[in-house]
Amino acid sequence: MAAAFAGLEAAPALLLAVSGGPDSMALMWLAARWAAALPHAPKLHVATVDHGLRPESAAEAGLVAAAAGTLGLPHATLAWTGDKPRTRIQERARAARYALLAAYARAVGAPKILTAHHADDQAETVLMRLTRGSGIGGLAGMRRETPLEPDVALVRPLLDVPKDALVALCAAAGLATVDDPSNRDPAYARARLRGRRAELAGLGLDPPALLRLARRAARADDALEAEAARVAAALPSEGDALQLAGSDLQPEILLRLLRRKIEAIAPGRLRLERLERLTEALAAALADGRPHRATLGGARIVLGADASLAVTPAPARRVHRAAQGDPSRAAQRAGGAG
Repeated sequence: MAAAFAGLEAAPALLLAVSGGPDSMALMWLAARWAAALPHAPKLHVATVDHGLRPESAAEAGLVAAAAGTLGLPHATLAWTGDKPRTRIQERARAARYALLAAYARAVGAPKILTAHHADDQAETVLMRLTRGSGIGGLAGMRRETPLEPDVALVRPLLDVPKDALVALCAAAGLATVDDPSNRDPAYARARLRGRRAELAGLGLDPPALLRLARRAARADDALEAEAARVAAALPSEGDALQLAGSDLQPEILLRLLRRKIEAIAPGRLRLERLERLTEALAAALADGRPHRATLGGARIVLGADASLAVTPAPARRVHRAAQGDPSRAAQRAGGAG
């Protein structure tokens, strides 16, 4: 599995996010073996986020610390402190987790955080997004590397590895692991899907089929992104405004141009439905030769009567949460399984 870490050799340091479950314990063991075989390896750091939501969490972090010590890796426990929310607990815990990991990665000089998302996680993510009517980008599932913060990326080296292989590795290596009961709690959508795997597989929605869908959607998504970049470079511009007159843009390309412009101002994942509505409104205004104004995702979008398109920061009151460093934005950028 050393090939899973290809391309990471040049990093000065890497942060391994390890919860104590078999997936992340296998990641830590594999990363240690990989680094030990390199002549000049990145410095590996291990971090466990203690959300403080279960009485066992501190002991589980201690188990990871002991295992990391056996491998000669430094370990830190990152605590989510303060009052815990009563609603959307998984979403908010995930946001806090990624914010803590990003801050610690900066502190140890690690530009990349490695997580143990695996092939089964990818299949579940694609299935969940399918039920929500996601676009092509969503159906592509989790990417191997995605930005978490401007200076920190999230890397998922085990995306092609099935969970069973990671569990078997832990058993063969004699690694003690922990079990998080929330993974089976039917209160959570992902756990409910896991409980119906056999039924879904009977309908053709098994992991191999879902992973094929993800690969094909990723290929299409990459092609559309490349076309959007080509169009953006070819469009005439004046200052910060693009000139769309006579461009005859396909709706999907216009949508991606808008998303690029907006996210350059206020990084974060935009809701596809809102972006689609804005794209439709702009396309209609372009066809009619009339101006249009809107705000979305912390950006002001102005289409002039001359078909010039300018995307600028919205007034401060519109972006207050982003300016305060809303941790949910980091979690949104991370995407995928929690």
